[in-house]
Amino acid sequence: MLNDHLRLMSVFAESGEITGRKKLQKMIFIAKKMAFPFQEKFEFHFYGPYSEELTLRVEELCNFGFIEEKKEDKGGYCQYTYNISDAGREFIDSYQQEMPRLKECLINMNGQNARFLELVSTILYFDQESKAEVTEKIQTLKSKQGYTSEDIDHAYAYIDELKKTAVPQ
Repeated sequence: MLNDHLRLMSVFAESGEITGRKKLQKMIFIAKKMAFPFQEKFEFHFYGPYSEELTLRVEELCNFGFIEEKKEDKGGYCQYTYNISDAGREFIDSYQQEMPRLKECLINMNGQNARFLELVSTILYFDQESKAEVTEKIQTLKSKQGYTSEDIDHAYAYIDELKKTAVPQ
């Protein structure tokens, strides 16, 4: 159990500030699909893959004082920002968590917007299906997002790029 918390804390330590709960969910799901050892179970939800376990684990880390969560009212919705705390950094520094290449992937993903990561994670969620089938699902399940064929092609190219970073050839 503690290893799962440490892995999650390493995400905050390596990524720097992460803005948005949705973005955090997508980053962990994508990292898991890139074969990094995240154990959280994900189900398909309104905004793509979602893990209740991840939500609870983040809440626990906030309660322990290892992660700082800032809530900002954006007039109609709340935006959450996450950082590792000094106590969290001290704690994680006392344990060896080796996940080569994770930092590069996390920084890359953290530089993307949540909408794009939602598309990428949705594609990865249905990765056993053909591109045509996935495209059809996206246009059905995500019609309100208005993803174009170019968006989908860009997401597939991004996944290929991320795989090369996660597992160098």
